[in-house]
Amino acid sequence: MTPTLDEMVRHTFAPAQGRLTPQAPLGARTWFRVGGNAEWLYQPADAQDLATIMQRLPPELPVTTLGACSNVIIRDGGIDGLVIRLARGFAAIEVEQDALVVGSACLDATVAEQAAAAGLGGLEFLSGIPGSIGGAVRMNAGAYGCDIASVLDWAEIITRDGTLLRLDNAALRFGYRRSGLPEGATVTRARLRATPANPADITARIAEIRTSRESTQPVRARTGGSTFRNPDPAISSRKAWELVDAAGCRGLIVGGAQVSEKHCNFLLNLGDATAADLEGLGEEVRTRVAQHCGVSLQWEIKRLGKTKASGQ
Repeated sequence: MTPTLDEMVRHTFAPAQGRLTPQAPLGARTWFRVGGNAEWLYQPADAQDLATIMQRLPPELPVTTLGACSNVIIRDGGIDGLVIRLARGFAAIEVEQDALVVGSACLDATVAEQAAAAGLGGLEFLSGIPGSIGGAVRMNAGAYGCDIASVLDWAEIITRDGTLLRLDNAALRFGYRRSGLPEGATVTRARLRATPANPADITARIAEIRTSRESTQPVRARTGGSTFRNPDPAISSRKAWELVDAAGCRGLIVGGAQVSEKHCNFLLNLGDATAADLEGLGEEVRTRVAQHCGVSLQWEIKRLGKTKASGQ
């Protein structure tokens, strides 16, 4: 008799050290606080544990890796297959003379704070980026004039077949809000270059960035990162938020979701939004911007999973 997918998964995870949970709710783990369940959620103990499991996974099993979930909308129907969530076993920070080697689950802001405490400058921009290092590497996150590509020496990854690799900066082929990570790869840690500096000066710069962010972005709301990428300057000289504003979308509401009035490249969950509300609002904004400005905005927030079937 052919084993069921459920039986295959349980056999695959027999040697696992981490935690495997079927039908695990994901909404509460996201910054938007929306979304359905993971068919299977795995929280690996460490990189070796993850590599072992990836080597054993059936090739037909879909795999999705999540970090801090600051820049994702998980759709209401949840995510099929295996969802990998990196946590405690990927949160170590090692201080070197001119760098920090950081686990992919480390929050960007925590890395900036640790660098400041060690008297290492150049990573202050991370204090203005929501999310974790793994996601920052994957999307070449940036803010306040810097991005990951400008400070990263190497990143260690585990490929879909369980191979552990170290890729240098050039191999990652960074571009604006993107990297060339292999399909299905999971970042486990990275080395970020820094420069010795006065800790007080570094701390002051972090405070300046945080003040600026709190004054211009809805950081205390149920929101995510920037919704849309800034367009290529060859297409438009205006930033995404300016295009959204020009199209009259500031404050626009769909269901329980709203375009932030404080910064209109952010979407808000007003309290009872569904993932469908948020994604529908984003698509309505894209339509209005295209009609008004002739620019096709591209999503920066990732939308994952499946929509909820009608009547469920």
